[in-house]
Amino acid sequence: MLNFNWVKKHRGQGMVEYILIVVVIVGVVFVAYKTFAKKLKDKFIGITEVIEKND
Repeated sequence: MLNFNWVKKHRGQGMVEYILIVVVIVGVVFVAYKTFAKKLKDKFIGITEVIEKND
């Protein structure tokens, strides 16, 4: 007979690991946004100005 007590005890561990991975990814995206937001905004403003001049 198989003993599934080990699986039941360690099932929550996998969920915590997935949550930690999601938290790390969200943190990296947040830091990248804070770092590059002004530069990207300036680039898009420049692009829209070029497009408006050509129309």
